Parts: sequence; structure tokens; C-alpha cells
Amino acid sequence: MSKLGIAVLMGLIIGSSGSTASAGAAEQKVTLMLGGKFCDAYLGDVSEALKKVGGVKEVDLKSMKGHAVVTVDSGKTKPDQLATAVNGVKGDGWNCTAQVMK
Repeated sequence: MSKLGIAVLMGLIIGSSGSTASAGAAEQKVTLMLGGKFCDAYLGDVSEALKKVGGVKEVDLKSMKGHAVVTVDSGKTKPDQLATAVNGVKGDGWNCTAQVMK
């Protein structure tokens, strides 16, 4: 078997074992519209604040400009908790705001 074939086989084995672990929990994607003075310059702080909320699995700040797409365990996290976390991100002369998109 070629090296490429072994790599593909290993990828399938690793990928399938990882997907069974998350199959038990229902996931939900929550989209937040971001705003505030200089918020785009401090997306790392926004990401950190969101990841501290219990039940957050993934934070995507790149797929939609000016938005955060957050993957959460639907039973553990409410969308308003995510907005509150972002609204608490403030620095000297800048702040971020978030609004849950319906």
C-alpha cells in the first residue's frame, strides 16, 4: 500500500473515532452581529470571551465579516449568554458589542 493510501486510511480512522464522541450532544450554531469602536481589531479578545462561556465548542470569526458564528451544546448555552460575554469585552478607548441574529 502506498504512503498516500496509508495516510487516507489513517485519516478515516481518526475522523470516524472523533465524530462518535460528539454524536451524543446536540449542537447549535449561533450567529452574533459584532459592532463597537475598533472591535474588529480585537477579535482575539472576543474569541477568548466566547470560549469562556460554558458549552462553547467552536468560535468562527472569519467566515462572516463583522459576525461571530459560535457552535455550542444547545442544552448548555443560551444565545444571550454569548452576547453578554462579548458585550463585556472592553479596553482603553474601545469596546465590542454583540447582538444575536435571529
